[in-house]
Amino acid sequence: PQLHCAAFFIGEPEELITIDYDFVNIDCQGGDFLKVFDGWILKGEKFPSSLDHPLTTSQRYVDFCESGNIQRSIRSSQNVAMIFFRIQQPGNGFTVTVKKTSNLFPCNVISQTPSGRFTMVIPHQHRNCSFSIIYPVVIKISDLILGHLNGLILKKPSAGCAGVGDFVELLGGAGLDPSKMFPLADLCHSFHGSAQMKIGCDNTVLRMVSSGKHINRVTFEYHQLDLQETETRKENSIEEFCFPTI
Repeated sequence: PQLHCAAFFIGEPEELITIDYDFVNIDCQGGDFLKVFDGWILKGEKFPSSLDHPLTTSQRYVDFCESGNIQRSIRSSQNVAMIFFRIQQPGNGFTVTVKKTSNLFPCNVISQTPSGRFTMVIPHQHRNCSFSIIYPVVIKISDLILGHLNGLILKKPSAGCAGVGDFVELLGGAGLDPSKMFPLADLCHSFHGSAQMKIGCDNTVLRMVSSGKHINRVTFEYHQLDLQETETRKENSIEEFCFPTI
């Protein structure tokens, strides 16, 4: 059949995905293909975004028809990976083994569950890390260490964390790519306490931008927004967004 198919793989936040080819019998010359992508692509949007991934988009694809036996084991840079394939002849196909290995400092993550608690640590690295929750959620940040004072700034055209090398931002939207999502709030300074936000979008992202000059850390918890919470506003909620999409 002339079908383009995909298989999505996901691990725990602190895991990486390794895909090993055990057996491959496809007709590359006849138009079959088999590609591993480092991340997820859904409806044309990538996670992690091109801004947050260490490799270029083309480097994130490993094409079996081009690499053949040279690269039979591919490891992801985060807890998600996927396979694109097209096989036209009955009887042709492939088998893979998927393994999960531990990642000491998880950076880009898609949550498997609609609720959880996570601490993201970026130790003296110049990189951006996104934690994606593909549900409408209440997210509560309880601890933020950025190496420099206190505050939470709601996004305004003239405000934000511009010029600050280390900050956390909350994003909301309908797609997978954080770079195409709507910025909701910036956290530019360290604090210990509780900052809570209801985000009724299909996808919520907490994104940490790091200059590499500090050890940055953020601890947060989240749970799926229910209908009752969309109707009653909690007293320490900062703002409500995206509710028309629920």
